[in-house]
Amino acid sequence: MDTAYRIDDLAHLSGATVRTIRAYQDRGLLPRPERRGRSNIYTDTHLARLRQIADLLDRGYTLASIKELLEAHDSGRGLGGILGLVAEVDGPWTDEEAVRISRTELEERFGGAPDDASVADAVELGVLEPVPGDEDSFLVPSPQELTVAVELHAAGVPLSAISGHLRELRGQVEHIAARFLEFTTEHVFARYLDGPRRPTDAEAAEAASLVRRLRPLAQHTVDAELARAMRLLAVRQLRQHLGTEAPAQSPPASRSVAVPEETMRAVEGLVGAERAAEFFVLAAEREVRARALDALTSNEVPPVDLDEGG
Repeated sequence: MDTAYRIDDLAHLSGATVRTIRAYQDRGLLPRPERRGRSNIYTDTHLARLRQIADLLDRGYTLASIKELLEAHDSGRGLGGILGLVAEVDGPWTDEEAVRISRTELEERFGGAPDDASVADAVELGVLEPVPGDEDSFLVPSPQELTVAVELHAAGVPLSAISGHLRELRGQVEHIAARFLEFTTEHVFARYLDGPRRPTDAEAAEAASLVRRLRPLAQHTVDAELARAMRLLAVRQLRQHLGTEAPAQSPPASRSVAVPEETMRAVEGLVGAERAAEFFVLAAEREVRARALDALTSNEVPPVDLDEGG
């Protein structure tokens, strides 16, 4: 039998305020309480629903979206599969475990170098996270990332340069992640996400399983390609510094050439506006080659007497 709660007790157990509970009732997110005499009585069902709402809010859902999900659940269309998919996507994408580090330990690892500005940079970048109620401690979400910073600093790289490099690198990596997600969404997940209805529990569970299987692929691909690129570029750079390879020449400077409007329209009509510039370049190259061939063939070559000496 469900435990009976008054609204104050429900608020205390759920972490929501009385005002919030009443607002959820008004919006249809929470069932109405049972009336017993002059009191409104809530049950474990209300408590579970409040915790469910709080969890979805933490995951970034709006109240309107939560209402849709809960209505689907209440009408028998299922919510477990959707929440399982959300949990899979929101779950850790790395095996690393966060560690706690004191400011003293941090300074020791950097040889006494970290100052307030460097620490602020690290917090802004998420390399360090402040611990509520403890100004002298930080949480390190990625110990490996902190270790890289320590090694770079020990090799002579200033902390400001490390922060700047991480900002640049993060933007490039986020671009790679976005492209991988676009690729997998288009070719794998579109059948689950596109359409007039939400996926069923079975479909959502299948999508969650795919997330688990595909999750490591992006990292494996990036690791392999980074290793290939680092080897290629490191060898090339070393050869240049040792003088065993000529440095790459700078490309010739480009020039702007005015083209009559009628000509431009005609070219765009043939190849499209986005390829017009390429057309002019190729046409110019073809003309140069043709003139070079004409110049070669115009030179007089002395005739050969095949009967000479016969």
